[in-house]
Amino acid sequence: MTHIYRARLELHDSLYFATREIGRLYETEAIVHNYALCYALGLVDSDRYGTQVSEEHEYRYFCREQVPMYEEHLSKLNEVGIYVTPARSLQHTSVLHTWKYANNNYHVEMEKTQKNIPSFGRAKEIAPESAFEFFILSQNPLPKPSKWIRLGKWMSKAELTVKELDKVKQGNGDFMFPYPLNPLDVMFTHQVLSYDTVNMPPVSLIRNVSLNGHFYEFDGFKIPARMKYRFKV
Repeated sequence: MTHIYRARLELHDSLYFATREIGRLYETEAIVHNYALCYALGLVDSDRYGTQVSEEHEYRYFCREQVPMYEEHLSKLNEVGIYVTPARSLQHTSVLHTWKYANNNYHVEMEKTQKNIPSFGRAKEIAPESAFEFFILSQNPLPKPSKWIRLGKWMSKAELTVKELDKVKQGNGDFMFPYPLNPLDVMFTHQVLSYDTVNMPPVSLIRNVSLNGHFYEFDGFKIPARMKYRFKV
């Protein structure tokens, strides 16, 4: 039996991550990638969820190396049957911050700096009180999650509410899923008929997706079934 949870995030800080860089503008898309959510929810390398990894691939708040290990980490979630979809915006506003710094050179001889070239940029962030929604699918009941999580480059604070859905039915056929999806996670189990692309690292997402395949249905809403983390086309 698959347990399906509807999760909602409300930001209490500005959320920033560089979805795309346009000259000196660093823009945050109003979508939270499902890889990022797995880390923010504490699902990775956790005794609580049975997803411990080897010491070589362990993940904590401070990392010895800034090298992504998505396959090593998220494969553990496949083993315990946990899957998190990307989060879409329910309501959001953006704020634009300008930052500036100067190139200050320091010398032992206290020589006069030859150049002082200012540098600046702009970061487009998602503002506090913005809200996002996503789904968690699990083979087993999940422990009650923490009310507060942190995510993004600034480790922004967000309030999390999770509710398990009931009266879930299963079906097979054509259906539409308006939320974002990771294409690598559905292309092997479903026929993807049409979609819009959201270009963002580490894997571009798709949304407004028409699919054919197995799904779960509740209150007339259908969500793809049998999704797993995959890392190769």
